[in-house]
Amino acid sequence: MQRDVFTEDHEAFRETIRDFITNEVAPVFHEWEQTGHPPRDFYRRLGELGVLGMEVPEEYGGAGQTSIKFHAVIAEECARAAVTFGSSGVHTGLILGYLLRYATEEQKKRWFPDFVSGETMYAIAMTEPGTGSDLAGMTTRAELSADGTHYVLNGAKTFITGGVQADHVLVCARTSPPTTQNRRAGISILVVDAKSEGYAVGRKLDKIGMLASDTAELSFTDVEVPVENLLGEEGKAFYYLSDNLVQERLIIAIGACATATAALNFTIDYVTERKVFNKPVAAFQNTKFVLADCATEIEAAQAMVDRAMNLHDKDELTAADAAKLKLFGTEMAGRVIDKCLQLHGGYGYMREYPIARLYADTRVSRIYGGTNEVQKTVIAKSLGL
Repeated sequence: MQRDVFTEDHEAFRETIRDFITNEVAPVFHEWEQTGHPPRDFYRRLGELGVLGMEVPEEYGGAGQTSIKFHAVIAEECARAAVTFGSSGVHTGLILGYLLRYATEEQKKRWFPDFVSGETMYAIAMTEPGTGSDLAGMTTRAELSADGTHYVLNGAKTFITGGVQADHVLVCARTSPPTTQNRRAGISILVVDAKSEGYAVGRKLDKIGMLASDTAELSFTDVEVPVENLLGEEGKAFYYLSDNLVQERLIIAIGACATATAALNFTIDYVTERKVFNKPVAAFQNTKFVLADCATEIEAAQAMVDRAMNLHDKDELTAADAAKLKLFGTEMAGRVIDKCLQLHGGYGYMREYPIARLYADTRVSRIYGGTNEVQKTVIAKSLGL
């Protein structure tokens, strides 16, 4: 079906991103995967292109755009080339939402210029080794000093995207214990400087996919965080996290559609060229039927995502909507990419073929941003169950 969600501005941006990927990302992406992340200067290059500041208000050095659709363009073009922009998606698609909503005017003036330029890269630390999706169960704590000038942070986090290269990390920590009535209370967000004494980056985690995006363990031992780096109100972080998850889950669904579409296109090219029993793989009825199923599934998910982008731009996308998007989109991508890999035969298992990279990278989409089991719980609650 013809899509109508993008304007001429989006398409002009698409051409810029496509050229950038062709010239500056695709030729060296394999090196990034081997290293585990892009070179630090890559993020400064994104800053020069204006990618990191698209949604930052103009008074802080950004472009002042408010549409989620620019994220979609980047996701689609990266998937088209089977590459990623490292951890920049967290920087712009996740962190920025917190800063825009909850940072004070002083904090915005202090943080946004380097955020936009890529001089300072951000990560967010929510998950802990023993809690997983149970954010209310976190034990990392931050105690206010006797003179009230700083917090003393202690604890550990894991699965932190961009944690190896991050300069500032939004750390979720308990500033007061949970109550018997509300175990979600008492969690705050502190913006921690990675150069702080007692801040430590542990091992870079060895993942099966997303190899060009670093994921780390972090630990905090008596890290002093100025009270000026408290983001929002003390004790309100759980509600901030829940609110921002709507955009995060939409972005995950956008990526799922983009990768599934790319997988379909890569597979059509492959089965058209590859011959078995003296005829193209595309000539077999099974191939045609499998790809017809894939195309139909993608179309259904894409319709959901496109409608959701319009709703999000009007601030009308609900938490239940976002949960449905993530659930349906990521499950669809898993099915489609698995079928596409199967049609590649043994070559589909080789990382020199983009389908293998998409297969490995997509699997985590059913886990991060809240597992798909959590999405089902959110949806069920919206049904009054």
